[in-house]
Amino acid sequence: MCRLSNLLALLPFVSQAWAASYSLTDTYSGQSFLDGFNVENIPDPTHGRVNYVNAATAASQNLTFASGDTFVLRADFTTVLNPSGAGRNSVRLSSKKQFTTSAWVFNVRHMPQGCGTWPALWSFGDNWPNNGEIDILEGVNDQGPNKGTLHTSPGCTMAQSRDQLGTPDRLDCNWEVEGNAGCGVKFPQANSYGPGFNANGGGWFGVENRDEFIKIWFWPRNDASVPADVRDGAASVNTDNWGTPTASFPSTSTCNIAEKFGPQNIIINLTFCGDWAGQDAIFQGAGCPGTCTDYVNNNPGAFTEAFFNFAWGKIYQ
Repeated sequence: MCRLSNLLALLPFVSQAWAASYSLTDTYSGQSFLDGFNVENIPDPTHGRVNYVNAATAASQNLTFASGDTFVLRADFTTVLNPSGAGRNSVRLSSKKQFTTSAWVFNVRHMPQGCGTWPALWSFGDNWPNNGEIDILEGVNDQGPNKGTLHTSPGCTMAQSRDQLGTPDRLDCNWEVEGNAGCGVKFPQANSYGPGFNANGGGWFGVENRDEFIKIWFWPRNDASVPADVRDGAASVNTDNWGTPTASFPSTSTCNIAEKFGPQNIIINLTFCGDWAGQDAIFQGAGCPGTCTDYVNNNPGAFTEAFFNFAWGKIYQ
């Protein structure tokens, strides 16, 4: 028989396990993006027509810019590329910290747009794919709406019917199937991605990452339903008040989130063409001319709008 005193002793642990309230631990805004993220001068894992530059080059070419509450990450938009030379200069950031049980909010004013672009705001764990990947904001060639997607090692599938606003397009999160498409959920808002997102002044993306589930929210700028703690970047947030998530990935018998996901590094990057955006059917299907590589090489002026503008990102734990 379980004594009352034993039950009372367990209550703090039960409350902590299912707490929906989180306190602010990390703020990235303006210069603190550069303080809190590494600029990764690496070959593009997605084989894009891109040259990820180092921090000094990014600063000298104004590919990263920080002032007040503005942080801009962009690609070069002045250089015609040598077809046999390096790709278009751009930037990839990786957070210096890793995050486990937490809520994340990103206030984004503008995202990269244009034929050939493949921007992403996402996260992944060590020894990919064994500690999982969460795609928060991602797409190609201006083809919205946004999708929230998980990528995992084999053995993670989602149900078709879930408590979410978005629509599933694939259910198997396993990176080994369907060309690593993952288990994506299409957002219902046309202004969640690309030119529509930018014309509306952007919006907020929220994530709750824990062993029981991973959830993603999106609120367009000036949406009356945006929670006050999200809108204001409050000192604490309560995800119970955020409403139905746009994309929901619950832990179930067919996908144990705690086993498939470990501590996450947050990534912000802009590549071009590559394994997804560069496929002829996808590039030309978006109404883009010729081939992706030729377009990116020869049309630098097409990328004047190929930039992220963040007001801030905040992590709550």
